Amino acid sequence: MLDQVMDFAGEVLPGSCVAPPYSEAAFLAELGERLRSARMRCDLSRRELARRSGISERYIAQIETGKGNVSIVLLLRLASAIHGSQPQAA
Repeated sequence: MLDQVMDFAGEVLPGSCVAPPYSEAAFLAELGERLRSARMRCDLSRRELARRSGISERYIAQIETGKGNVSIVLLLRLASAIHGSQPQAA
């Protein structure tokens, strides 16, 4: 589980394979786009992600649009909810 969370953090947190953003706004926008992409890859609606993570659908929308400043703890909850939706490898 921790490996999945760390992988997700690497996907979501800007900087691994792209140039780092130069402002907080750019950072939050990139973070939100990566969260949205991860959610869509797992075929999760915002409503379902909200239910699984315990984070409101409205706040998830704010994060995805780069308007919500998210804590590390909330990123952990989002990562766990997204990766929990994927089937386990046999």
